[in-house]
Amino acid sequence: MAPNKELKLTYGAVVVLLIIGVLGYAVAPANQSEEPIRMVFDVVAGKVLFDHKTHASDAGYALSCMDCHHHPSDDESALVACGDCHNLPVDGTFPQSCADCHEPDEIEDTEMLKRGDAFHIQCINCHQDYGAGPVECNECHYL
Repeated sequence: MAPNKELKLTYGAVVVLLIIGVLGYAVAPANQSEEPIRMVFDVVAGKVLFDHKTHASDAGYALSCMDCHHHPSDDESALVACGDCHNLPVDGTFPQSCADCHEPDEIEDTEMLKRGDAFHIQCINCHQDYGAGPVECNECHYL
């Protein structure tokens, strides 16, 4: 083969491999952590930006999962989002998932908290106990 044809063939192969590499990189999912870095809760009082990484990482507050996610208390693999339980249907009945975490005698006379109330109790009490973090409405809620 002539040197000119070999050069064209080599450049063609390089371009094809480059395109395959770029497409492969674009299509392959990034390694994502099981834990979210930040979450935004869109509520009537204003959006709340929660920095999960700061609360959970060793460089931040180094809280364990069970410090905030209180159900179930012995199995981190079965954690559920607060809103999975603490969003009452319009008719006020308990969600089906209560019995997954609670014994019947624990929930029969207990009123289910709304998600916002559960967050306020959990977050504000922790912030007050440790003297760190916001405790006023406008320190968390942004319009």
